Amino acid sequence: MIAIIGGSGLTQLSCLEISHRKNISTPYGEPSGPLTFGKIYNQDVVFLARHGHDHSIPPHRINYRANLWALHSVKPIQVIAVAAVGGIREDLTPGSMVIPDQIIDYTYGREFTYFDGVDRPVTHIDFTNPYSQVVREALLEAAKKASEPIIDGGVYAATQGPRLETAAEINRLERDGADLVGMTGMPETALARELGLNYATIAVVANSAAGRGDNVDTIPLEEIFAVLDKAMVGVRNVLEHMVN
Repeated sequence: MIAIIGGSGLTQLSCLEISHRKNISTPYGEPSGPLTFGKIYNQDVVFLARHGHDHSIPPHRINYRANLWALHSVKPIQVIAVAAVGGIREDLTPGSMVIPDQIIDYTYGREFTYFDGVDRPVTHIDFTNPYSQVVREALLEAAKKASEPIIDGGVYAATQGPRLETAAEINRLERDGADLVGMTGMPETALARELGLNYATIAVVANSAAGRGDNVDTIPLEEIFAVLDKAMVGVRNVLEHMVN
C-alpha cells in the first residue's frame, strides 16, 4: 500500500477508486480526518487530507503525530506528501514541481516527536538526509514517464504560519540556503523518520515568495489557489504513473 498525504489544493484524490473510509484513533489524538482507502491502477492506496476534508485546519494546528501514526498503523510501503510552497529560488516559478532533498525547521510550539515523556528512553534519529531516496527516485522516474517537468532537489524551509513571510524573512531564509518555503514540512518529515516510514515530498510552487518575482510588494492570495488547481493536474499525473 502507498500512502498519500494531500496538502492545500489536494484535499481529495480524484483518480482514486474509493473502497472505504476508516476513522482511526491514536494515542496522540485524532488525525485530520478519516483515512480513505482505494485503488489507483490496481495499486492499493490510502489517502489523508492534511488540513481536513474541508481545508479547515491551519498548519500550526495540524495533529502531525496522529496523522503519521494513523498512516503507520496500516503499514504503507511508501508515503508521498504533497505540499504547497512559495518559491525563493529564481527558477522556482508558480506551477513548478520540486522533489526537495533537504529541510530546515523554523517552526515552534508544535508536538514534534514521539520520544517524549518520562516513560520513553532518550532516542535520537539520524536526520542527515530527511527524505527517503528510494521514494524520491521513484517520484522522479514517475514524472519522467508522465512527461511532467519536475525539479530534482531543493531545500525546504518550514515556517510556522499561518501568515505568509515578510520579504526580510525570505531574505534570511535565502541566506540560510533555503530554496522554497512552506508551513507543513515539519514536524511531519521528522515524525515519519521516527516511525521508520519511507517518506518524500512533492512540493508545488503556488507563488513566488515575498519580495520575489512579481511579488515584490504584495502576494495576490486570490491567485494562489488558481495556480494550485492547475498544478495539481500534473501532481495527479505523476501519482498515477508512480503506481502504474
